[in-house]
Amino acid sequence: MSPVTRALAAGVLLLSLAACSDDPKPKAVSLTSVAASPSSATSSSSSTAPGAPLRGVVVVVDPGHNGGNASHPAQVNRLVDSGFGVRKACNTTGTETNAGLSEHAQVWDVSNRLARLLRQQGATVVLTRTSDTGVGPCIDERGRAGGRAKADVMLSIHADGNNSPGVRGFHAIHAPRMAGGAPVQQASARLAVAVRDAFHKGTGMPYAGYLGGGSGLAPRTDLGTLNLSTVPSAMIESGNMRNTADAQLLGDPAFREREAAALVTGVRAFLKR
Repeated sequence: MSPVTRALAAGVLLLSLAACSDDPKPKAVSLTSVAASPSSATSSSSSTAPGAPLRGVVVVVDPGHNGGNASHPAQVNRLVDSGFGVRKACNTTGTETNAGLSEHAQVWDVSNRLARLLRQQGATVVLTRTSDTGVGPCIDERGRAGGRAKADVMLSIHADGNNSPGVRGFHAIHAPRMAGGAPVQQASARLAVAVRDAFHKGTGMPYAGYLGGGSGLAPRTDLGTLNLSTVPSAMIESGNMRNTADAQLLGDPAFREREAAALVTGVRAFLKR
């Protein structure tokens, strides 16, 4: 297939150094894709060349937050649709490590590594933002990105910021209620499990012990990025940036490469590729 380019309007985000909850929208962000082809709202399998197991698959990669959010409070704090009658701030600033590594920069790097690996395996990849210096996009734009791209899968990449002493680890999130209805909700739950399993095996990061009963899974109803999606979607909080051990890993380029590779494995497991 020929490359496909899709633009998503951008906007604004809520100033807070809290753990991630949702993403907003930048001023105007172009989303580019490479090597596109038809997609569906549920997982699928098909024959592909050995060197391109994801040929024909469209993946939306959503790097949480953005570098310009903190300096644009009016845009970021603007209320937008978060799904099912709820309105929330366009976006947030995200969290950071105690040493000052920002979540938005960390996940931007991981997302670009993930996009590269997916493309190497034949997938078309659409990023919801194209730099780490803009504002947004808002959570409503992010949530609708998968449907607009006719994606097979959407992954939203985050890291958590829990200040409780000693808590660490990662977790995957899915939404029990989504704009895509029951089939997409069920597929998203399977995607979250596939991502959790692959991330744990591929990185050695433990499951977060402070939520989800230590299962590494945390269903949530308050995230517009997931609620508004019409394609299978999951969010990963790849570690606790406020924990010293996790922060050291999240800041390591070699670990970020393992993060990206593990997420590719999760996508392939979900799609049975």
